[in-house]
Amino acid sequence: MEYLISILFGYFLGSVPFGLVIAYLSGYGDIRKQGSGNIGTTNVLRVTKRKDLTLLTLILDAGKAGFAALLASWIFSCPLAGLFAGLGGVIGHNFPIWLDFKGGKGVASTLGMMLATFPSVGLAACLTWVFMAFVFRYSSLSALTALTLSPFYAYILGGSAASPYILAFAFLALLSMVRHRANIERLINKKESKINFKKKKQ
Repeated sequence: MEYLISILFGYFLGSVPFGLVIAYLSGYGDIRKQGSGNIGTTNVLRVTKRKDLTLLTLILDAGKAGFAALLASWIFSCPLAGLFAGLGGVIGHNFPIWLDFKGGKGVASTLGMMLATFPSVGLAACLTWVFMAFVFRYSSLSALTALTLSPFYAYILGGSAASPYILAFAFLALLSMVRHRANIERLINKKESKINFKKKKQ
């Protein structure tokens, strides 16, 4: 029962579309009708061009899954309850009930829940994302690589005792691949947009 309660709590918290709310309250309208149509961090940056709003979205999207995991783990005194809550948070972000189940791709939420449930794996995944982003400059490739490697990181850092986390992270990696299927096609066809780290001249 505690696992069911945890995943439902995580789901409803994860369903809060912070990117959509932040952009709308900041005067940028409905970001679902702009840019990629996504409610996540990348589209907030694409639509608003504001780093402060993008950073706030990133923190809240990562934080909602992470917070759900930490709170459930504390309430039930059970790390696995936290893992279920974190999973619910990511699923809620990807398929929010308030938006007809059309949400984001869950990268920030997944990294947030990893940092909360298995900090060393979360840190390794974040560093992988940063490394891939600076080397190849594809946000989608960075995310896919980081999340795909996370089950292996869990095994290396936790061994067989980490099996629940390995299974959970493997599931989230597969979910990310499904959510990024259009990006994968563009990567294969060399049509995916790259990250631009250079500052534009005023």
